[in-house]
Amino acid sequence: MSESIKTLCPYCGVGCGLEVTPPAQANKPTNRDAQGNPLWKVQGDRSHPSSQGMVCVKGATIAESLGKDRLLHPMVRDSLDQPFQRVSWDEAFDRIVNRIQKIRSKRGADAICFYGSGQLQTEDYYTAQKLLKGCLGTNNFDANSRLCMSSAVAAYIQSFGYDGPPCCYDDLELTDCAFLIGTNTAECHPIIFNRLRKHHKKNKNVKLIVVDPRRTTTAEAADLHLAIHPGTDIDLMNGIAHLLMRWGYIDTAFIDECTSGFPDYAEVIRHYPPELVARKCGIRMDDLETAARYWGESGRVLSLWSMGVNQSSEGTAKARTIINLHLMTAQIGKPGAGPFSLTGQPNAMGGREAGGLSLLLPGYRFVTNPQHRQEVEQFWNLPPGQIAPKPGRSAWDIITGLEDREVEFLWVVATNPLVSMPDLERTKAAMSRSPFTVYSEAYYPTETAAYAHVLLPAAQWSEKSGTMTNSERVVTLCPAFRTPPGEAKADWEVFAEVGRRLGFPQQFAFKNAAEVYAEYAQLTRNRPCDQTGISHERLKTEGPMQWPCREAGGMGLPALHRSPVASSKRLYTDLRFHTPDGRARFGAYHSKGLAEPPDPDYPFVLTNGRLYGHWHTLTRTGRIEKTAAMHPNPFIEIHPRDAQKLGIQENDWVEVQSRRGKARFPAKITKAITAGTLFVPMHWGFLWADDAEANALTHPALCPESKQPELKACAVQLVPVGTQVKAAGVGVEVQPGVLSPVASL
Repeated sequence: MSESIKTLCPYCGVGCGLEVTPPAQANKPTNRDAQGNPLWKVQGDRSHPSSQGMVCVKGATIAESLGKDRLLHPMVRDSLDQPFQRVSWDEAFDRIVNRIQKIRSKRGADAICFYGSGQLQTEDYYTAQKLLKGCLGTNNFDANSRLCMSSAVAAYIQSFGYDGPPCCYDDLELTDCAFLIGTNTAECHPIIFNRLRKHHKKNKNVKLIVVDPRRTTTAEAADLHLAIHPGTDIDLMNGIAHLLMRWGYIDTAFIDECTSGFPDYAEVIRHYPPELVARKCGIRMDDLETAARYWGESGRVLSLWSMGVNQSSEGTAKARTIINLHLMTAQIGKPGAGPFSLTGQPNAMGGREAGGLSLLLPGYRFVTNPQHRQEVEQFWNLPPGQIAPKPGRSAWDIITGLEDREVEFLWVVATNPLVSMPDLERTKAAMSRSPFTVYSEAYYPTETAAYAHVLLPAAQWSEKSGTMTNSERVVTLCPAFRTPPGEAKADWEVFAEVGRRLGFPQQFAFKNAAEVYAEYAQLTRNRPCDQTGISHERLKTEGPMQWPCREAGGMGLPALHRSPVASSKRLYTDLRFHTPDGRARFGAYHSKGLAEPPDPDYPFVLTNGRLYGHWHTLTRTGRIEKTAAMHPNPFIEIHPRDAQKLGIQENDWVEVQSRRGKARFPAKITKAITAGTLFVPMHWGFLWADDAEANALTHPALCPESKQPELKACAVQLVPVGTQVKAAGVGVEVQPGVLSPVASL
C-alpha cells in the first residue's frame, strides 16, 4: 500500500481529519521511529471540514503508540492475586458466556453491567446496546461519557427536547462574542481554539470572554477573564441575565413565541443583582457589567463549555443557565450563535446517538418511553417487554453496586476507571470485590487491568473500520489500514460473538462494520439525529457528513411530531424545538454552590484538568516519547499568597489531603490560580507517578439530573513535607514510576 488514507484523530471530540501514509514509499527511505520501527506518517487532512488540515501534537504523533505495550492475546485468572494465563479466544468466550448465563439464571440480568467509552466507534456502541439492552434485557450500559458530557446531554434534553449541539464550527468564525466557561479550549480542544483565535485576531470588534478560576492559555487570549470562585457559575450566569433584563437586552418576541417558563426564570434572576453576584463570584462588579454588555450588544453570541461546567453536582443546572442566556436574547438557530457543548472524547457524540448511556436507546430514544421501547424491540425482532422500562446503573451506581454485591459481572471497554473515577480508594475497594470483571483494552499494563479477571485484546484506531461523530455532528469514517497485532479483535465483533453464543444468531449476523452501521442508521430514521443518508460507502467516496442527513423518500419508523430538517449545519434554524409544544424551555435555578465547600479543616478548593499533551489517563499518550516529555512531572498550582502563609516555596513537596485520600506534588507557585484554589493535572495514575492521583482526593457527589460526579472541586488541606534539592538548572524531578518495558501479553 502506498496511497494515503483519510481518517479521524482518535483523541478529543474536535474530530480532526488525518491523512496517514504508509512507512514505505516509492523512492523514499522508510519512515521509522527512534527505535528503528517502521512508522506511519500522520498529517492533517486539508479536505476535512472540521479541522481544515490543522492537527495538534497528539494527533500528529498518534502512530507512534500503535505498536507499544500492546495486549496481544486473551488472558484469564480466577482471582486477582493470581498471574494471568494466556488462553484461546474460544476459552475466553466460553468463560464470559457461561458466567453471563449463570448470573442471568440465578440473579437476573440486572446483576450484569457494561462500562464503555467515547473511544469506541459507533458500530461498537450499537452492537453493545443490542446485546445488553435488547437481548439480555438490562439497561446497565453506561460509559465514561457519564464523567464527561452527561450534564450537557441532560441540559439539551430538558431545554430543547432532545440532545444534540445546535451549532457548528463555522460559527467560530462568524460570532461577534465568544463566551467560554469551564473550558481550557486552547489545551483541551486546540484546533477549535485555533479557528476561534484567528477570527478574534482578525476582527477587533469580536469579543472573547473566558470564565475560569485559572489564568489558562485560553484566558490569556481573552478580552475579559472572569476568575470566579469555583462553584459560582450559576451566580455569574444569573447575574448576567439580571443585567440583560435590567438594561433591556432581551428579545421579548422570541421569548413569547418560541419559549416557555420565562416568568419563573425572571423571578429567580431578580435575586442576583450585580453587587451581590460580584461579591459571591470574587470578581469586580465592572467586569461583570462588561460581560453582560458584551453579550447584550453582540448580534451573534456563541457560548462554549466543557468539563468545568459539566463535572458538577449542579452540572445540568449550570448548562441550562448558559442556554437560558441564549433563549432570553434569541441567540440560537442563526450563524455565529448558540450554546455549544464541546465534547470530550472522539466518539462521545456517536455513543449518545447509538444509545450509549443507561437511560438511552439508539436514535435519541429513552428507555422510559414505551413507544421508543416498542419501536426498538420490533426493529430488533425481540418480544414485547424485552427492554427494561427504567434506566440502568450509571457509572457511579456500578461502583456502589459492586460494594453492595448487587453487580456480579462487569465488562469494562476502552477506558480506565481506576484513574478517572472519583474517590479512587473507594473505587479500588469496590473493584476488588467484583466477582468477575472482563476488560477489553488495546494496551497493557493499565491501572484497571490490575482489577480484571479476563483481559481481551482490542483492535484500536487504524486496525478496525468504523465511524465517529465529533462535537459538530460530523460523521467520519475511520478505515482499517493495518492488521491488528496478535489476536486483537474489534470490540463490535467480540460483542456480536458473545451474542451469538448466548443464543441470538439472528440479531448478530453482521459480516462487517458497514453492515452494523447500515442497521444502526435505520434506527435513526425520522429521529433528530437522522443518519439514514449516511453509509460507509458514502463516507468513503464523499468524505465526512453532518447529521441530520436524511435518506430521500425513505419509509420506516414513525416520525416525530414534525419532520427533521434535511442535512443542516445548525439545528433549530426554524426556531421550533423538539418539545411537545415546539417551544424551548427556560430552567429556573438558584445557585447551591459546591457539594463540598471549604471549611477551617479543609480550607482550599482543589480543581483539576487536562494538560495539552495528556489524554485518557496516559494509556496512549504516556507511551509516546514526545507527548510524555511535554509534561514529565506532576505538580500543584498554588497562589503566592497561600504559599506564603504556609511557608511553601517553589518546588517544595506538599501533601494534599481530602476527607477521602491524599497525594503528594511539588509546588508550582503562580498568580495564574485564584487564591484559595489549587490545581493539579488529572491524568497521572499509579502506573505513571507515585501518589499523584487527582481522583484519590475527589468525592462522588452527583448532579441529581445527569448523574455526573463533581470531579472539578473538593475541599482539601495542604501540608508541607519538606524542601526538595534542585538539580542544577533542572528543578524538581519527580520519578514517573512507569513500569519497566514489559513484553506485550
